[in-house]
Amino acid sequence: MDNYYNNQDYGYEQQYDQEEEWEREGLLDPAWEKQQRKTFTAWCNSHLRKAGTQLENIEEDLRNGLKLMLLLEVISGEQLPKPDRGKMRFHKIANVNKALDFIESKGVKLVSIGAEEIVDGNAKMTLGMIWTIILRFAIQDISVEELTAKEGLLLWCQRKTQPYKNVNVQNFHMSFKDGLAFCALIHRHRPELLEYHKLSKDNPLENLNTAFDVAEKHLDIPRMLDAEDIVNSAKPDERSIMAYVSSYYHAFSGAQQAETAANRICKVLKVNQENERLMEEYERMASDLLEWIKRTTPWLEDRTTDNTLPGTQKKLEEFREYRRKHKPPKLEEKARLETTFNTLQTRLRLSNRPAYLPTEGKMVSDIASAWKGLEHAEKGFEEWLLSELQRLERLDHLAQKFKHKCDIHEEWSYGKEEMLQSQDFKGCKLNELKALRKKHEAFESDLAAHQDRVEQIAAIAQELNALEYHDSPAVNLRCQSICDQWDTLGTLTQKRRTALDEAERLLERIDQLHLEFAKRAAPFNNWMDGAKEDLVDMFIVHTTEEIQGLIDAHEQFKQTLGEADKEFNSIISLVTEVERIAQQFNLEASATENPYTTLAAHEDIMSKWSEVKQLVPGRDKTLQQEMLRQQNNDRLRRQFAQKANVIGPWIEKHLDAVASVGINTKESLEQQMQKLKQYEQNVLAFTPNMEEVEHYNQDVQESMIFDNKHTQYTMETLRVGWEQLVTSIARNINEVENQILTRDSKGISQEQMEEFRKSFNHFDKNRSRKLERKEFRACLVSLGYNIRDDKQGEVDFDRIMSTVDPNHTGRVTFDAFLDFMTRETTDTDTAEQVMQSFKILAGDKPYITAEILRRELPPDQAEYCIERMAPYSGRDADPGSLDYTSFSTALYGESDL
Repeated sequence: MDNYYNNQDYGYEQQYDQEEEWEREGLLDPAWEKQQRKTFTAWCNSHLRKAGTQLENIEEDLRNGLKLMLLLEVISGEQLPKPDRGKMRFHKIANVNKALDFIESKGVKLVSIGAEEIVDGNAKMTLGMIWTIILRFAIQDISVEELTAKEGLLLWCQRKTQPYKNVNVQNFHMSFKDGLAFCALIHRHRPELLEYHKLSKDNPLENLNTAFDVAEKHLDIPRMLDAEDIVNSAKPDERSIMAYVSSYYHAFSGAQQAETAANRICKVLKVNQENERLMEEYERMASDLLEWIKRTTPWLEDRTTDNTLPGTQKKLEEFREYRRKHKPPKLEEKARLETTFNTLQTRLRLSNRPAYLPTEGKMVSDIASAWKGLEHAEKGFEEWLLSELQRLERLDHLAQKFKHKCDIHEEWSYGKEEMLQSQDFKGCKLNELKALRKKHEAFESDLAAHQDRVEQIAAIAQELNALEYHDSPAVNLRCQSICDQWDTLGTLTQKRRTALDEAERLLERIDQLHLEFAKRAAPFNNWMDGAKEDLVDMFIVHTTEEIQGLIDAHEQFKQTLGEADKEFNSIISLVTEVERIAQQFNLEASATENPYTTLAAHEDIMSKWSEVKQLVPGRDKTLQQEMLRQQNNDRLRRQFAQKANVIGPWIEKHLDAVASVGINTKESLEQQMQKLKQYEQNVLAFTPNMEEVEHYNQDVQESMIFDNKHTQYTMETLRVGWEQLVTSIARNINEVENQILTRDSKGISQEQMEEFRKSFNHFDKNRSRKLERKEFRACLVSLGYNIRDDKQGEVDFDRIMSTVDPNHTGRVTFDAFLDFMTRETTDTDTAEQVMQSFKILAGDKPYITAEILRRELPPDQAEYCIERMAPYSGRDADPGSLDYTSFSTALYGESDL
């Protein structure tokens, strides 16, 4: 009697090793026997009522074996041998033996239970036999996460009651004593049947009766237990509780199946809805970014200006505003766009959907090409602006120099035509004539001296025209006027000289002293004019070496002032000598007039010499101020270079560091992500340095500095490197996130992921993160993938390549490689599984209705299905029926979803 049944052939060895202890405890406890008699009788009646009969006394009613055989037929659905209808003992024993033989045919080997004990009405043997039947036909088929029977049923109860307060199912006796566990199971599946929040742990009797009444009335589960017996029992009978709870499991198993099907559909639809959202977001972001690039590029390609320095400086300020405020947000949008595209493609691969192909002209490559064109236009625009500023500054300097030289020349030439056309020599005395002739010779010397100035004016005008000076017509008009006047002066000079030569035969007296003065005073006067012009001449330099050259030239000029002072004194002494002689010999005042020159010793020579000596210190001051400005410019160059020489290597170092992430296969994806996030933080923390060097660069440009010998880095190279670093970090983070998403969603272990990454990196010799066709094949072979070396092997490998390289680029990315290895090692949802889920919801019908979808699915996903499902065209369809088969196929194939 210690062990009255054995489960060896039935597969119970591991699951029910403790059943012997349960049996002995149950058979020795009268309270448990009472509970079992009630429960088992009610369990049998729940099945026998289908055959139109009941048990009143379980020991007595099963003695003849007839109801026992009927019970087995009902619960198994099979036909037992024909029972013996006699009332003799051996007839009853024969019928019970037929029932016991049927039980053993189902894999249960009964030990110590014989037909005689059942026929004799042995209560304990009868209850043990019924428990064996309950285990075989009610509990054995329960399976939850590969656990069976008692463990599976217990796990089911724990999961269903986990959200409920005051319910903690750990066993099948004390955990159900207060009745809340029964109520929680009912409320979890049919919340409309009872108000769980009104129940109290302090009212176990009320809780039990509520659960038993609701189960009997609404779930068709007979009242197998007695609430008073459970409450008053120190430890309720475990078998009775298990038998009753198994009825709950079977009652709710259909709902569980529908819930599973609905969850699967919800999961698939949720993935599809999110994918559509990402597609729409990508299209919108791509359209906005391309439209902005389309609007901005023509502005950057515009090379028209008003040809003035202020107008060009305004354009440069507008360009700086664009680089500072308008472009950075668009660069962030471009990074988000690439991240959205990569995430979408990863999600599509993981859910077995076709790869997303954006609208024509909105591919990532199209956007990258447009962005590259924008940056090319941007670089060209900035270079053009700077060169234009340099050109206009040069033009402005030349224009002022042209005006200055023209003013000097026009001042000199004023009245010269009238003087040359004068007929004053006619009727003059000989000395007067000779004076006029000598005066004319002096003028010719002066005219020759001015030849260089006129040529300089013409050269400057020609350069202004070549550089497209905005007021070139006025320059040309003034230059032409000066040149025409110069030609006229030359012609008039030659005519006057001819006339004077003609009269020379008549006039021979000459005043040597005046002549000497005229000859020496004119060159000296021209020298002083040139010196004055040089001392006030404007200049433009870009380096301290250039300004030092001007300072050195000025020092050389000052060294000549001693000889010039001697010449000045010598010339003045000529005039003094004339005045001395005139005073000495009491000559008339007219005798002191010099007929050979228009220069006056005091008004011209002495005043100009005084001006020259006064201009020298001013020139010294101007040159020193320019030296200070160039030294300040050099300081700005060094300031920018010092910062750039720090930022440049820092960017190059981090670019190398980011590129090396993923090559080290010993690091996990989380460690790589941590590194990349740290690099991202480093870049964020380093941003003030870029802003500082941008400020330095603005100071440099505003100071018109166009070269810097102290550094190899320009602001453009720093900007490009910085943008490459930011983009590279964002792209690598996105790739690692997708790899983590692939690993977690597919259940790939860390060891598998490292093996895949290590194999990929081994064959990725050039570190391009792409494998050529031969490298990919060698990588698969290294991972144990069998690819034959014959024609069929090539066919198989071409099929694999069409999967991982749908665009036929001849190269396989790491994401495609990981996706292929994931599909080879994991399982995913398929169209057939989705169709089977819809079939369960539809009650095995080939179509489904909107009513079922709204009842079983969340509102938004139900409406999603109704909008996209085609009407069912079968002949047996109800009005409004929907075709879930074509809808499920479209989810995993080429479609508009």
